[in-house]
Amino acid sequence: MAFRTENPATGIVEQEFTSATDADVTRAIERADTAFASWRKTPAADRAKALAGVAQAFQDRGDELARVISTEMGKPFAQAQDEVALSASIYQWYADHGEGLLKEETLEVGDDAKSVVVTEPIGVLMGVMPWNFPQYQVARFAAPNLMLGNTVLLKHASICARTGELIEEILHAAGIPEDAYINLFVSTDQVTTIIEDPRVRGVSLTGSEGAGAAVATTAAQNLKKSVLELGGSDPLIVLDDVDMKETATTVATARMSNAGQACNSPKRILVPAGMFDEFVQTVVETVEGMPVGDPLAEGTKIGPLSSVQGRDDAVSQVERAVEQGATLHTGGRALDKDGAWMSPAVLTGVTREMDAFKEEIFGPVAVIYSYDSVDEAVEIANDSDFGLSGSVWSKDEAKAEEVARRLEVGMAYVNEHATTKAGLPFGGVRRSGYGRELGRWGFTEFANTKLVRVAG
Repeated sequence: MAFRTENPATGIVEQEFTSATDADVTRAIERADTAFASWRKTPAADRAKALAGVAQAFQDRGDELARVISTEMGKPFAQAQDEVALSASIYQWYADHGEGLLKEETLEVGDDAKSVVVTEPIGVLMGVMPWNFPQYQVARFAAPNLMLGNTVLLKHASICARTGELIEEILHAAGIPEDAYINLFVSTDQVTTIIEDPRVRGVSLTGSEGAGAAVATTAAQNLKKSVLELGGSDPLIVLDDVDMKETATTVATARMSNAGQACNSPKRILVPAGMFDEFVQTVVETVEGMPVGDPLAEGTKIGPLSSVQGRDDAVSQVERAVEQGATLHTGGRALDKDGAWMSPAVLTGVTREMDAFKEEIFGPVAVIYSYDSVDEAVEIANDSDFGLSGSVWSKDEAKAEEVARRLEVGMAYVNEHATTKAGLPFGGVRRSGYGRELGRWGFTEFANTKLVRVAG
């Protein structure tokens, strides 16, 4: 596995990185295991202070960090700045709330005994991170676990190696011990070796279904906890009382954010039949009006995809949908220039018999469906192997909430989609994975919830 920065806007390899040897992996596990003994005993206030320092560094170095994101995986600079700010807020949230989450809880169970629950770390953890939100997704995993007192081995995506180095640098400078957080340029086989090591107590992966299944299998065979955040094919249901143009414009913008490369992007847009044609036309006009270009240029709304392979996969999915009978209203083609460029697309007429109905399209492709009743919309929305998040849009918030509660997802929204905040749980059901990150829920995924009982 080659770790390198290949700028997706140009196709030029700008930097290459040296992969870890098996001996490097062995030493890293030893270091992290040894560090756990002292890091877990470090006062919670000191661990919180270090995380607050990380948050401040992300704020102070925001433009630098955002520029690396844009260069490595093509995210428009303004969107990359937003990601850096979100990452900073996660480190700060755990710095602010971590000590409270560690407080002992006394249980009243109707006898004279003293029953106390304490929250303790479990040891060395392995994190396998993706490229699409390269700083936010590391923060989601690292911040709560470092606050808890676990130590971390981190494998970043091969195209985000510089981001991996920068995060490690910032954490160490802020006071996280060098052996408590170790960035590793390792292969898939080496990840398996790490998970199998008895000193490693758990693994968290954000990535594809295939990668998740492989990691979960290895973890299960070794009786270890795993948390998976995998794909999604999020439904977005528009009810018939919305401001059509405003909603269509908002939805189109949401779908094209990060060139559509988000697990929780609204990939299936469900619209009442009575406003379908006008809604589609507005989405098409909005998408065609979004500047596609250099992710570092001011005003760019859609950059390249993260890689040529990713671009080719998305284009192939659009072409196959059209071959199977879908209607392509705009875009969907590879652009004839160096890099991983694709014209953003809008599809309609996708039916259950087509591949695009079940697949996750990880690119700038809006798929719009028509429905005749709310019950039908909910049925279509829930007819998916995925279950990450979904949303309902309406002026009638009570009605929208009732519909949102019917969605079989881990996160249901009304009049917004994919909102992420440090204190909110993040995760899905079905083939979108299991476990939760962020907030108090993410804090205890890799914790020993220990009962201490003293007989009266």
